[in-house]
Amino acid sequence: MKNSSLLGPLKGATHREVGGVQVDMMQTGNARVKRVVYPPGFRWSKNLKDIVGTPLCMHAHVGFLASGEFHIQYADGAIEEFVAPQVVAIAPGHDGWVVGEEPAVLIEFDFEGETVERLGLAAKR
Repeated sequence: MKNSSLLGPLKGATHREVGGVQVDMMQTGNARVKRVVYPPGFRWSKNLKDIVGTPLCMHAHVGFLASGEFHIQYADGAIEEFVAPQVVAIAPGHDGWVVGEEPAVLIEFDFEGETVERLGLAAKR
């Protein structure tokens, strides 16, 4: 996976790293397209909870899991498993973690604070 073009530089994208997660983002009209690379061993509650300051991830995630595997657990205990290649739609209010030794690469689409409303997702699960 290290030599995969999926992880190569993205022309014109803004790059940042938060809690070990690499995010490359480009504005496209009224939306953003992001490549999010979650490393092996990543868990939201371990790597981002203290940085973000909420007990669960309160963002919606919609996109295409291009590589890897991750699992999501909602506050009600429900677990969803995502294995590439797979379309992903995750409501706010979850913990998430990478499964296995391969990074999880998510190509994500969002409308910043309006993602839930504009894509018709549940506001919270």
